[in-house]
Amino acid sequence: MRILSGIQPSGKLHLGNYFGMMRPAIELQEKGEAFYFVADLHALTTVHDPAALRAHSRELAIDFLACGLDPARACFFRQSDVPAVTELSWILSAVTPMGLLERCHSYKDKTARGFAASHGLFAYPVLMAADILIYDSDLVPVGRDQKQHLEVTRDIAIKMNELYGSVFKLPEPSIREDTAAVPGLDGAKMSKSYGNTIEIFEDEKVLRKKIMSIQTDSTPVEAPKPTENSAILGLYRLLASESDYAAMVAAFQAGGCGYGDFKKTLFAAVWEYFAPMREKRAAIVADPALVDDVLRDGAAKANAIAEGVMSRVRKAVGLA
Repeated sequence: MRILSGIQPSGKLHLGNYFGMMRPAIELQEKGEAFYFVADLHALTTVHDPAALRAHSRELAIDFLACGLDPARACFFRQSDVPAVTELSWILSAVTPMGLLERCHSYKDKTARGFAASHGLFAYPVLMAADILIYDSDLVPVGRDQKQHLEVTRDIAIKMNELYGSVFKLPEPSIREDTAAVPGLDGAKMSKSYGNTIEIFEDEKVLRKKIMSIQTDSTPVEAPKPTENSAILGLYRLLASESDYAAMVAAFQAGGCGYGDFKKTLFAAVWEYFAPMREKRAAIVADPALVDDVLRDGAAKANAIAEGVMSRVRKAVGLA
């Protein structure tokens, strides 16, 4: 089973990135042949500072390795180091119906939030389809907000197969419903676009200040606290043991404890959870050649697979 996933280098990694994509991907590397990439081509739709893109891409690689990605088990590479993916994206674009892309909610959501309405943003699902199909992927871990894009990938693959024969596999999604939506500081889904993130490798004082700023209601200290849609509980559930989480829920319901105390408990849980990863990250930063070697080796393997698929595609469509 070949597993494929990517993540954009658009800034510091946060809890939403880790629990929504990274941890599931790290767990899946034990269950199949994993291909994970830094989606720097996708990031071009929003990151227009070349120095920032280069820095974000490297930091993302460091962070992913620190969090448990094992280059002995997973092929890890930069998206742009496999140039054939853009060739395949164009071939797929030639058969992708406009209506299919017009129905994608991601483009509408991003332009509504002020993103520039570019062709890249509109055609994002086609490049995503190329990312998936070029490695003959079987399983794609995605969040609920990306599920539609995987459905688009399958639709495009079916269209290609109808036109040219059995060119592509049909990939399946892997969605972890329990962590698909990680709450941010304001209770909405954690996202850089919303400015409500909690970074996983943040300085201790900054991290504490952020967690203490989580929005809550005005329930008095002595009164029971509502548990439904609580950002504090939503985050603590991801980090704590079942018994510790149950104890916090019970304390919410009992009253007599203020939100500030719950936030302090949450901060301690976040800081402890990522402690071994901070230590590993420091070791990786101290050995710059390690990241270069991992990405170079990953790109070589990814290109070998991609070229095999592209040879099949070019022949099918008449380019070879």
